Amino acid sequence: MKALLIRDLTLAFRAGGGFGLGLAFFLIVTVLVPFGVGPHSALLSQIAPGILWLGALLACLLSLDRLLALDWEDGTLDLLATSPLPLEAALSVKALAHWLTTGLPLVLAAPVLGILLALPAPGFFWLVVSLALGTPALSVIGTFGAALTVGVKRGGLLMSLLVLPLYVPTLIFGAEAARRGATGMDPATPLLMLAGITAGTIAIMPFASAAALRVNLR
Repeated sequence: MKALLIRDLTLAFRAGGGFGLGLAFFLIVTVLVPFGVGPHSALLSQIAPGILWLGALLACLLSLDRLLALDWEDGTLDLLATSPLPLEAALSVKALAHWLTTGLPLVLAAPVLGILLALPAPGFFWLVVSLALGTPALSVIGTFGAALTVGVKRGGLLMSLLVLPLYVPTLIFGAEAARRGATGMDPATPLLMLAGITAGTIAIMPFASAAALRVNLR
């Protein structure tokens, strides 16, 4: 598993993975929002948690189409399916690699970009906490979408349509936790819901992803 994780991390950095692409997209979304809604600090500070969460979600989605595509093209998925390592574990490692190269950089960059949107000072900590709790769920759910559409021609659009509805609960509770933290309210309830969603997806989704991938490999 360690060797597979190192391999996926290496491929992500060498083959134009989600690290730079996701951060660039996140930055573009954050910079363009003030042009769309106007340079009103009060309005920007009010919508900042939701915009930052939406930008992080879309940035994660951007790199999902290549999560399993390279392994499909070079035959690595067939080897993984027949190896002693359970396919569920292999897909969990791939989801972890995706989070380390896409989700984690977004979590670290969010406070810096929050300054551009006039995010209130109390909201920076809770924004980071909510993203740290929620982005692993985005990667795990994205792995399920990638397993469903692997090998499908132009499957990126189809995967987006399949995955985005599954992202909605994470987006709702993540943005609500950040908003409550920014306004001085207690964010405990949405954070607990967000943690529950993440724990549930990590426990269930690898088995669903493995089942979908086995069907596609037949």
